[in-house]
Amino acid sequence: QLQLVESGGQLVQAGGSLRLSCTASGRTFRSYAMVWFRQAPGKERELVAGISSGGSTYYAASVKGRFTISRDNAKNTLYLQMSSLKPEDTAVYYCAAKVGAGWSTNVRSYDYWGQGTQVTVSS
Repeated sequence: QLQLVESGGQLVQAGGSLRLSCTASGRTFRSYAMVWFRQAPGKERELVAGISSGGSTYYAASVKGRFTISRDNAKNTLYLQMSSLKPEDTAVYYCAAKVGAGWSTNVRSYDYWGQGTQVTVSS
């Protein structure tokens, strides 16, 4: 069992920055691959960024160069540093985890999900 809680979402102006956090409790955090998904109204949930248990990272093309995913295993926390934000980044952002080293684009692969945090980017 793993509990995930996101925080940090808020209203921000285009071009601004924001850091999202996902704090885990329950089982050993270091054993999981961790990802950030996002979902905007009328759109499918999409994988934004992922980080394996070993620290390798993935970024969607739409955010590469602007977002940075990281994890602090000692604090059981996952981060998403978001810079140069665009109105198109507006969405509910979800933290998710699955057993194993690697990430997956398949939402069904993930065993645990946070409740989501709203990010709104104004133009």
